[in-house]
Amino acid sequence: MSMQPLLIELGVEELPVKALPGLAQAFFDGVIDGLAKRGIAFERDDAKPLSTPRRLAVLLPGVETEQPEQHSEVFGPYLNIALDANGEPTKALQGFAAKAGIEWTALERTTDAKGERFVLRSVTPGAQTAALLPEIVREAIAAMPIPKPMRWGSHEYAFARPVHWLVLLHGNDVVDAELLGLKSDRMSRGHRFMADKQVWLSNPGDYVESLKAANVLVDADARRERIVAEVNAAAAQAGGVARITDDNLEQVVNLVEWPAAVMCSFEREFLAVPQEALIETMEINQKFFPVLDDGGKLTEKFIGIANIESKDVAEVAKGYERVIRPRFSDAKFFFDEDLKQGLVLMGEGLKTVTYQAKLGSVADKVQRVSALAQVIAAQVGADPVQAKRAAELAKNDLQSRMVNEFPELQGITGRHYAVAGGESPAVALAIDESYQPRFAADDIALSPLGKVLAIAERLDTLAGGFAAGLKPTGNKDPFALRRNALGLARTVIESGFDLDLHALLSAANAGLAERKVQADVGELYDFIIDRLKGYYADRGVPATHFNAVAELKPVSLYDFDRRIDAIGTFAQLPEAEALAAANKRIRNILRKAEGEIPGMIDASLLREPAESELAEAVAAAIDDTGASLQQKDYVAVLGRLARLRPQVDAFFDNVMVNAEDPALRGNRLALLRTLGDRLGSVAAIEHLSS
Repeated sequence: MSMQPLLIELGVEELPVKALPGLAQAFFDGVIDGLAKRGIAFERDDAKPLSTPRRLAVLLPGVETEQPEQHSEVFGPYLNIALDANGEPTKALQGFAAKAGIEWTALERTTDAKGERFVLRSVTPGAQTAALLPEIVREAIAAMPIPKPMRWGSHEYAFARPVHWLVLLHGNDVVDAELLGLKSDRMSRGHRFMADKQVWLSNPGDYVESLKAANVLVDADARRERIVAEVNAAAAQAGGVARITDDNLEQVVNLVEWPAAVMCSFEREFLAVPQEALIETMEINQKFFPVLDDGGKLTEKFIGIANIESKDVAEVAKGYERVIRPRFSDAKFFFDEDLKQGLVLMGEGLKTVTYQAKLGSVADKVQRVSALAQVIAAQVGADPVQAKRAAELAKNDLQSRMVNEFPELQGITGRHYAVAGGESPAVALAIDESYQPRFAADDIALSPLGKVLAIAERLDTLAGGFAAGLKPTGNKDPFALRRNALGLARTVIESGFDLDLHALLSAANAGLAERKVQADVGELYDFIIDRLKGYYADRGVPATHFNAVAELKPVSLYDFDRRIDAIGTFAQLPEAEALAAANKRIRNILRKAEGEIPGMIDASLLREPAESELAEAVAAAIDDTGASLQQKDYVAVLGRLARLRPQVDAFFDNVMVNAEDPALRGNRLALLRTLGDRLGSVAAIEHLSS
């Protein structure tokens, strides 16, 4: 047996941009799985899916030319069924042997948990890989995630797009196959416009370079690097900096086979429009790359990526500029008309817009958020008057022409209109920041007023959602309550706001009184805490640490976070495991204790030296940690409690808690309860015990 490189290429009409990476990966994985399932050895090295809009390819540096020997076992009847009392074969054994095509005496025996039985063992030569590849490719194609396969011609074959050629090479040889109505060959095809001809492939190893010579970059990573380099170079030549987002870049990568940057421009008058709207149009609608100045402001330059190196780049640029101008003109019209109306007057229309049937209009929601924002502002040192004003204006842009055309610009548009209307910079910024974080990796609001508004908005959304019976179920979350809960928690924690969450949820509930609906505050609290599991897991916090703090149900999310940090520091101490185990033991003892446990420790009942020493150490630790607990210096508290380990170990080694004397037993239980209460004052540290 020997290794030979393998190339499989499906030539297709242009595949959907967003589906292309997934299809390429699925095709690659399907071929790999098919080889592995058949025991065909292969070298993968750095192999990865190769693809362009017009092709899906698998290129492996080495694949064995044939399978290894195939060993099989077919189990027959057990001896008590296979042989009669005289040791002669029964009909069951005879039938098994006849089906195998051999005499029963040629069968082997094996033993399992149920006893001895007959078995047919066989060894067959491995098949040639070339004979198995058509089936492997067919299975890989069938397993690809294609929700709506297309049919073409008069046959019954279906795929994501019509397929026009098939390359199947193992070493220097074409593997004979017929798939999707095509016979395999060694002929690929070049760029549709720059090298529209067949490309002869003598060997899989020639594939990448042969296609490159035909103006096709089959490696998406190579296209990505070329696009980034050309876009950055073009922007620098224009004296700016290209804005390259991951989403936009990935889509452009999957739109072209031979990318070429084209510098374009638009009329400066359009820069009067909020740049977010122009950028949105360029990136989302046209897949262009905006050019910014050093301060992050949009310039009149942008870069398109052509799928061809044109001899007349100026004409290509004119085409790109022509398609973007109508969109920009619309945006400018919407912006100018909105400015004539003004942000304040836009708010009048919110009274007729239903937010949710049980929760009233958007205007009703604005009133509730405004009341909450004033309460929160007073607690965190922000201006309640400005908080009220920002809340009153925050939803007005929903009635604007701009947001109607660009829904993603909610808040951003409001900020621009607030500035134009003479509102304070802090109020204008808060309108925008109230939507942050907009997505999972987004930052929270940065300004104090923006943070206040973001918290108030989410409190009302959560309380209203639960009160209206819109709690998430399974994958259904119509009000995005999970995202709102995490956004609320992140904003509070990352802002360092020490707010009473129960009190805020109760205040949000009170705002719903006129609607005659109420949320369960305890249920809402648990829902928000549950959202933090993933948040802390992403930060590397073990689930045991999270559970240790969550069990105490801190009313402040910022306090919750400080306890998480403290338990992480405590867990690194050598005493942590032993004290966690001790606290677990204490909890179990107290849970099983019968009768009433005394409220105070009676020093006269401390008979054993170990219990006297522990009582003294616990009293000292309580005195030492009282101020730290008040100041919420939880690291200091747990660090001081860690010093109790010697006395705790000695107590459990030398003192019988369940003494026969009820007075002694009660006093020892009182000592353990006092110890346990202080050990659990920061977190339920027993969760750290394995």
